[in-house]
Amino acid sequence: MVQLSERPGTKKITNLRDKFIYELGGMYDAEQRFLEAQQLMLQCSQHNQLKSLLETHIRETEQQIRNLEQSFSALGQQPQRVTCDAAAGLISDAQKLTLLAGDNPKIVELIVAGAQAKVKQLEIFAYRGLIKEAEQLGHNQVVQLLQQNLQQEQQTVQKLEQHMPQLFQEAKSAEGSTSGNRSR
Repeated sequence: MVQLSERPGTKKITNLRDKFIYELGGMYDAEQRFLEAQQLMLQCSQHNQLKSLLETHIRETEQQIRNLEQSFSALGQQPQRVTCDAAAGLISDAQKLTLLAGDNPKIVELIVAGAQAKVKQLEIFAYRGLIKEAEQLGHNQVVQLLQQNLQQEQQTVQKLEQHMPQLFQEAKSAEGSTSGNRSR
């Protein structure tokens, strides 16, 4: 069980607006973490299509962070990061897998794409929830900003899912050629 003392600077949630701002802060933290992770993933990838997709989504993530900052502003709040443990966990898992597969660049690329797809699903789910709450609270400007982020995440996950079979086949082919060399 998490103790509030583990979250310094976190105030009690006493109403729906506080809850929304807290969750917005969690998404703000998640996007910041994911931006840093994507920049590292870009360095790990040699696959041109995956690199291009990462480069594009890094720019989109930077815009998504600005959209979240504008959302805070529209609510009369300063942007504040609230630790998103789910984001930290996804990044940690991807880092472990990447380190374990570090000797095989094709598998690393498959891990990068898979990690990105997992992150996108988390973001899609989170943005859908935030949008519904913003609608219920009557924050129309925030709804529009969050919908932009959601749309970009949905488009990115579609592109990733299109590339995954090719990345898998390339990893499988590379594995087959290296295992064939070992038997000689």
